[in-house]
Amino acid sequence: MAKKGKDYFGLGRIVSIILAIIPVTAWILGILTRFKEGKPVAGLLRVFFGFNIVWLIDLILMIVSGRIMRLLNI
Repeated sequence: MAKKGKDYFGLGRIVSIILAIIPVTAWILGILTRFKEGKPVAGLLRVFFGFNIVWLIDLILMIVSGRIMRLLNI
């Protein structure tokens, strides 16, 4: 079962960091994570804007805190 409160489906921190380093997987997993949380608007925003600066912010936050950015919670 996935660990509650961790991103990328509860995978370990090292695995999540490795996945966050790769832009395509970070983009796809970020979108899937937001839809899984029941935040379709945030998921759609990641579809269009998640491949640039959001990727860098997600990478930094994944290394520091193990979570992706949550700018929009609707």
